[in-house]
Parts: sequence; C-alpha cells; structure tokens
Amino acid sequence: MDLDLFLHQLHFQNERVTPPNWEVDWDDAPLPFKVYRHLPEYRLSYDIPLALQDQSLHQPPNLKTLGYFLWYVYGLSQFSQTAFPSDSGGESTEMLQSFRRFPPSGGGLYPSELYLYLKLNELPNGIYHYDVAHHRLLLLRKGNFDSYLNSSLGRSSNLSSCFGAMIITTVFWKNFFKYNNFSYRLQGLDAGTLIGQLLEVSKCFRFYPKVHFQFLDLTINHLLGLEDQEESTYAVIPLSEHKVVHEKPLGEYSATELVKEIPKIKTTHFQRSQNVLPFPEIAKLHQATLLESTGLIRALKKSEEKFENMPKIALPKSRELTKNFARVCQNRYSPEMDFNAQKIDQVLLASLLKESTDSYRYANNLDKEENQVPRVSIYGCFYHVEGIPNGAYRYDPTSHSLLTIKEGDFRLDLQAGMSLHNVNLHQVPICFHIVGDRTYHKAELGYRGYRIQHMEAGMLLQRLLLTASALGMNGHPLLGFDINGCDEIYELEDAQKTTIIQIPIGFYQAKNWLVGGMHS
Repeated sequence: MDLDLFLHQLHFQNERVTPPNWEVDWDDAPLPFKVYRHLPEYRLSYDIPLALQDQSLHQPPNLKTLGYFLWYVYGLSQFSQTAFPSDSGGESTEMLQSFRRFPPSGGGLYPSELYLYLKLNELPNGIYHYDVAHHRLLLLRKGNFDSYLNSSLGRSSNLSSCFGAMIITTVFWKNFFKYNNFSYRLQGLDAGTLIGQLLEVSKCFRFYPKVHFQFLDLTINHLLGLEDQEESTYAVIPLSEHKVVHEKPLGEYSATELVKEIPKIKTTHFQRSQNVLPFPEIAKLHQATLLESTGLIRALKKSEEKFENMPKIALPKSRELTKNFARVCQNRYSPEMDFNAQKIDQVLLASLLKESTDSYRYANNLDKEENQVPRVSIYGCFYHVEGIPNGAYRYDPTSHSLLTIKEGDFRLDLQAGMSLHNVNLHQVPICFHIVGDRTYHKAELGYRGYRIQHMEAGMLLQRLLLTASALGMNGHPLLGFDINGCDEIYELEDAQKTTIIQIPIGFYQAKNWLVGGMHS
C-alpha cells in the first residue's frame, strides 16, 4: 500500500478509497458512545446550569463543576426526532431519532471518546472515562501518573502543576462502519471540533488547557487500557488553574521502555456491533503516524505570508457578541434546506471573521513561539454581502481585511461540486472554506501531520460555528464537496495549499423537528 497515494486519493479523489459496492449495515451499527462494564462509578450532577456566568463556577475545580464542564464539552445535550418521507413512497414517513452534543460530528456518529486523568479531593487520583450515556465517571486505574504522563509528552508540560488532563481518543469502527476509509478524514475533524469546544468551555470555567498533538502513543494507550488497532489517542490536554508553562524537553524517552513502568489493565465494553469489519488501509496509515520516541516530537517554525499585490477590502469594527455562551451552544445546529436568502451586512461578516480568528489562538506543543500565525486560514465565496462585490476572498486577520482573489458568482460551481445536495447554496450568502498546507507539514510531522491538520481545521470550524450561532445564524460543515474545484477558485495549487472543509453559513428558518434539552 502506497500511503502517499492513499492520502492523495482520500483528499482529492475520495471516491477511489471507498469500494463501489459498499453498503452500510444499519442494523449492526455501533453505539455512538462507549459503554464500559464492571467499573467503579462516580456520578456527576445533573443540575446543569443553563448560564455560565455564575461566579461559583470560577473556583478550584471540584466534582460538581467538573460535571458541568464535561456536559458542556461533550455531554448529551439534546434529543431530537425528525420525520422524512419514506423510501417506499406514498404518504408514509420515517422517523430519525438522534442524541446531539454541542460539537458537530459527521453523520452524528461521534467517533471521539473522552478520558480524564484527575487529581481532585473528592475522587481517587487516577484515570477515568467520561461515560456520556449516563453522565458519570468510570475509574479505569488508580494512581498518580504525573511522571509517566510528563515523560510521554516529552516533558514539555509539567502535570504536577495541573489538576488533571483530558485525553481525546478515536474509536475507528464508530464511523468506519458507515464511511469506510473516508472516515479517516472525519475522525481528525471530529476530534478537532471537540478540542475547539473544550477550549471555549475552559474559558468560561477559567481553566487553562494546553493541547498536545504529539506524544508517545503506545504509552498513553497503555495507560488507558486501549487496543491500539481499535481505538487510539489523538490529543492529550493538561488542564490547570494557571497557564501551563512550556518547558524545555529534558532527555529522550522510549515508548517500549516507558510502558514497563505500569501494569496492563483489562476492561470490557459494549459497542452493539456483532460484525466489526477490518480496516487495513486505515490501520496501516495509523501505524505510520505513531511516535516511538520523544526525540521525534517536532515544533513548527513561524511562517509569514505577504499579500502586498492582492487588492484589499478593509472590514469595519466587529460588534459585541452575546456573553450567554450556554445559549450559543444550545442554539447551534446544522441547517440543511432551512437556510433562507437573507442578506448580510459588512459588520456581521466582520464580526464573524474577527471573533472566530481572535478566539482561535491556543497553547500547544507545535508552535516554537507564542502568537505564531495559525496553520489553517479562512477563505470564502460571498454573494449579496452588502458593500462587497460577489467573489472569492481570503480573510487576513492581521489587517482585518478581505483579500480579493477573483470576482464573480461561484454558487453554481460550488453546488455542482457537492456529492449530496442537502444544502441549497443559492440560499446562503457566505460559503467558507478552511484552507491548510497542501503537504500537511509532512517534512516535519510525517504522516501524523495530516490528522493534526484536520484537527486544527476542526478547531477553527467550531469557532466559526459558535460565532455564527452568537450572531443569530448557523453553519453546516460539509466534506462532500469538490476540493479540486475549490482549489481552482481560490488559486491554491501554486501556493501549495488546499481546501479542507466547506461551511455554508447564513440565516435560517425554524426546522420541522421535535427537540428537547437533556438537562434537569
């Protein structure tokens, strides 16, 4: 198997990575959450606050506030029922029922799982799984693992100064069963939207997270008791009441040596699927991303882009957004045919762009220095935005302006490039595209760079969606679009960049569905 060819086809010719006769066995679908059996449980409060301005949240973390935090990050927030015309014809309808969470997920399948390393007075120190289905913590193993985790992260963060860490994993089968190999792209984006939500909720609780995309995979998976070919860690995020200081790595650590420090644990869980199919291409690509030594952890240099020769449209000052973050989360969903063609003015567009990018900066173990230029950026095709000619643009956050790529109405091209016409782009004034490096920084990060790029795109996506919701709009993330066509519109190939995800954003009318909040 040629990994470079596989990733090229996955990104630019995704029809070639999915078998033409692929059929989804919905009757044998896995659960959208992992359910462990026979583990000590610690129940979390269901008395969820419906506003996050309460000063009682801004205190040393305890079990109650942790429960609130986890619910807003990844809890089951809503139950919905939507009626669709039946495939059998006539006047009969079929009912789709789903549990929703605040971060979006491709197909609502939620391949990410959330684990925690906690050191709180009300709990035994140790490793926990957040049981989403029952809003509780399940204890996987007891102990203080500061030193073990510090070594696994290359000693670039000091866990002894943190009250814990969030560990985000991906369960490969949870969306491979539907999307086959295309699920690999979705898994990175899903993990990214979850990280983006976690970072935003952390601001409300005054927690300080630092995102680690690079670590010793074998040691973290061993700590959680995971089978590497079934589920694997995508990000480790230490949490502190103070800023997590970046430290210079001391020494080099080997995964095969470090795992000997703690015993293996054996757990059992239920996933519902009786026939779990193999995914050899994803397994081989995943194997190529793993880090055996902390000496392989790399930082990326700061890159500067210059736009002297591109016409600029200065944008007005953004307006103040609602401070009711809880309401913003509750109102966010992905419209389909419910978009309407309401015009957008420059202030609204300026607010959407500036607030999304200003909130994007975050502490991580990729940047060599603080305030580096983000590795993913926002492009967009706009139609009937007041005072802006129809056309394709790039947003420059440094000057808070639009860089004109070309003028014109590209809605027909974008609509024709969609594989599933579930959104009418003629009803949407803004169609954003998140763009990243065409080589996904492979020279520095290897094949791991592809999934890191998709996670960072997912993080920026979540900022855009939350900001749109705060402005009374909503967006629908789409991966079924013509990447080559979009790259041509934005003239990206010569710049060695490519589009990663498409997000139409606009106003919408109320959707015909039954939906209820899952909180007391």
